[in-house]
Amino acid sequence: MAVLKVKFTKTKRDKLAQILWILNWISVVSGVILFSLGLFLKIELRKRSAVMCYTMRNELEESLYLGLRDAIKFYKDTDIPGRCFLKKTIDILQIRFQCCGNNGFRDWFEIQWVSVRYLDMASKDVQDRLKSNVDGKFLVDGVPFSCCNPISPRPCIQYQLTNNTAHYNYDFMTEELNIWMRGCREALLDYYTDIMRSIGITVLLIWLFELSVLTGVRYLQTAMRNVLLLGDPQCDSDGWLLENSFVETAKNNINIIKNLGKANQISTVSGNDPNMDIKTANHGPENVPTKSIPTA
Repeated sequence: MAVLKVKFTKTKRDKLAQILWILNWISVVSGVILFSLGLFLKIELRKRSAVMCYTMRNELEESLYLGLRDAIKFYKDTDIPGRCFLKKTIDILQIRFQCCGNNGFRDWFEIQWVSVRYLDMASKDVQDRLKSNVDGKFLVDGVPFSCCNPISPRPCIQYQLTNNTAHYNYDFMTEELNIWMRGCREALLDYYTDIMRSIGITVLLIWLFELSVLTGVRYLQTAMRNVLLLGDPQCDSDGWLLENSFVETAKNNINIIKNLGKANQISTVSGNDPNMDIKTANHGPENVPTKSIPTA
């Protein structure tokens, strides 16, 4: 028994063919849109490749963490070839995504982000800070300017963020700082997750649309086949999705898969010659004497 059988008149068949023609072109446009979205995602990933080592989708978060960690570590190396662009990249990134550091602004407290060329090595404060660190790094409780929140009514406090006495009317523990509190890893992860979610929804909608087009094509194909069988182009005809039930269709497909290639197999049981069973043509009665060849 046919599945989802529908009766089509000639008018309905013509309208279905016209609709499918239009939907076919829409399918082409949707395919271009889907390709463009994938290209856009690839470009966005490459644009941030200075701050991430992206390899696979499920490793995005770890890749962002590792890439940002290394980029922040080399922030001060503005004179070293291959790293001189990282300061600009990180500053633009923090301004663009309104974030600070990898996991947060405290990440800047753990690295030396000020280049040695801008430190007064004769200053006692600088010398004390270098000596107080095991690795001889100049560490401060400050952040780059790109961490500043321009919306804050107070002028940006970049240095001595944890020192209440260094600033007037300032309490580090209670006052909301006028720098970005969110880490760049979280900001970038949310950004790419939103892009991928949008692409996923678009792919699902396009897939449902293509499925509807395929369904319409199947109805038109079966309806036109039945018109040819009836021999009257003007008559009504039935169209369906499956000629048999789901169970019968599944069984038939399984049998087709099992029998694939069997038609080309040659039986070689017991070493028999496959040509032995071929019947020869009968040219006439047996024991007919051959004509003698005349001698010269």
